[in-house]
Amino acid sequence: MDYSEAISRLLALVDHERNAVSGPRQKAIYDLGRIEALLDRLGNPQIQSPAIHVAGTKGKGSTAALCDAALKAAGLSTGFYSSPHLHTFRERIRRNSEPISPKKFAGLVEGLWPIHQEFKTNDLIGPLTLFEYLTGMAFQCFAEDKVDAQVIEVGLGGKLDATNVLDAGVCVITSISMDHMAILGDTIQEIATDKAGIIKPGSTVVVAPQSPEALAPILAACREKEAAPILVGRDITWENRRLDADGQRFQVKGVNCEYDLYIPLLGTHQLENAATAVAAVESLSSKGVEIPPQAIEAGFEQVTWPCRMEILSRSPLLMVDGAHNVYSMESLLKSLPEYLNYDKLIVVVGFSKDKNIEGMAQALDDKADSVFATVSRHPRSLPVDELVGLFKQSAQKASTVASALRMALESAGENDLVLATGSLFLTAEVRESALGIEPELYPGLPKPGSKS
Repeated sequence: MDYSEAISRLLALVDHERNAVSGPRQKAIYDLGRIEALLDRLGNPQIQSPAIHVAGTKGKGSTAALCDAALKAAGLSTGFYSSPHLHTFRERIRRNSEPISPKKFAGLVEGLWPIHQEFKTNDLIGPLTLFEYLTGMAFQCFAEDKVDAQVIEVGLGGKLDATNVLDAGVCVITSISMDHMAILGDTIQEIATDKAGIIKPGSTVVVAPQSPEALAPILAACREKEAAPILVGRDITWENRRLDADGQRFQVKGVNCEYDLYIPLLGTHQLENAATAVAAVESLSSKGVEIPPQAIEAGFEQVTWPCRMEILSRSPLLMVDGAHNVYSMESLLKSLPEYLNYDKLIVVVGFSKDKNIEGMAQALDDKADSVFATVSRHPRSLPVDELVGLFKQSAQKASTVASALRMALESAGENDLVLATGSLFLTAEVRESALGIEPELYPGLPKPGSKS
């Protein structure tokens, strides 16, 4: 099986990521039974190495990437599983911080396919979903390669997410806000309760700063599971030293020692994510995985995590950020003038259908000097004709992300900022256009530059 055939097989699976979830609560679509059956057939590869398991609404990807970078800098063999991908499925399964090869990826798809085919005919199990299949591939990859440690990012929620087959010694819950309400719940408390479902008996639980409504169910779960919470902001603190358009230097006072850190990631929220990652890595170290303090410092300085306040060019100034809920959008807009000097803010925007689009559009309307509305290739994308009507100001319409970016850049003055935001799918396409990255196209989706 080659890589293209492997992708074709994966795309034939049920994919909840590519289908908007709306209407009544749809928790029934998530079930750990299938992934547990798969991993049992594989010999339970998920238990072969120590793990950091990361859930949350905002910052979980950045926090997980920081953890992975620190473990790699310590000289450990690492596995890192995250979602969604930006440019290729291979990004989701990383070894030593790099996407696995097409050959390795195809081999994993081929290895699991007979089990999937068997499950399809078993009425008690049923066919694997795409995310379950990829999760099984990741655990199998890390077990085959005998990694020293693995960092696993939750896909959605916590309790019923396919990654929640881990018995992780370190569980992390980053900032919680309103998102995926159709699946996780209509209140912060409900969402936090779902995410606290990753907490395992006797584990160390690193908790990023939370609202009281979110913190209460998390601490209740810690008590129930006799897990030890570490509260970032109380037990782990940070202090900013210097920030600019290249990154930020700051100090974190951890449980074990103090760290002078630099990260090439922008946004004050990344300092919170970094402090959370320090606590997670320290906690893993206390469980027997040797990670010296200098590895945290070296790893953080080398971390890469695209589409999070990422500057793609300086002249003109072009930034991409995958903000996709109201909280993250407001945080982004508040952070921009703290890191960048610019005259006008020119926005390229596209949203997924299942988000609080009105709230994000209003936040952008209040700050943007001009808006270019467009639609990404992703099937959950909101049609551009529906999008333009959400803005009070006259938003210009573009049928593709590439054309919207071109129009925005042509309208920008020497000291203006072009910001592309609204979803990770949109920002990924902007990266492809701006940096000349060849996209991984899938059947049934329009090609770049084609009319939608």
